[in-house]
Amino acid sequence: MHRSARRLTPVLLASAAVFSLAACGGSDSAAPAGVDAGYVAGDGSIVVLPDDERAPAPFLVGTTLTGDSFDLAQAQGDVVVINVWASWCAPCRAEAPDLEAAWARFAGADVQFVGLNTRDSPSSAAGFVNRFKITYPSIVDTDGQLQLLFRDTLPPQAIPSTLIVDRKGRVAARALGTVSESSLRAIIEPLLAEQP
Repeated sequence: MHRSARRLTPVLLASAAVFSLAACGGSDSAAPAGVDAGYVAGDGSIVVLPDDERAPAPFLVGTTLTGDSFDLAQAQGDVVVINVWASWCAPCRAEAPDLEAAWARFAGADVQFVGLNTRDSPSSAAGFVNRFKITYPSIVDTDGQLQLLFRDTLPPQAIPSTLIVDRKGRVAARALGTVSESSLRAIIEPLLAEQP
């Protein structure tokens, strides 16, 4: 082997190792095999639709992590915050305290929070809820089909994504990527002021 090639080989191997580690960085060992294949990171953008451009939310019915049923139609009259998350998603872990804080802030108001736990295992999801002391319910969406119900409104194109449904049951806003307590308040408070 040529001398310069021998000197270059360790550098190439080290570079390949760093690249491999970086490529795995967005994943978590709790993720089921192949779960990151369709992972898209959010860019932090928030879209709030004017009243006349809002479409009805889809028929969202599911079972929560605790075995209860959730029906979005039963929440009409309330503002509903739907957060799409997974335990293997690092940005979901980052925003969890802010979501819980916003939920606590609006306790007693006409606001409901619900998680949409997508492409996750029940044990990993339960561990996430316990770790971050999440007190609002989360619907189980193991195969991602419930998330797809929103494709004709403001689709949650990233994990995490947060959708906000107005008091008339229409999709009013979407945040792609992590949300903060203050950004949620800025969206929810004007929607609360609208007539149901």
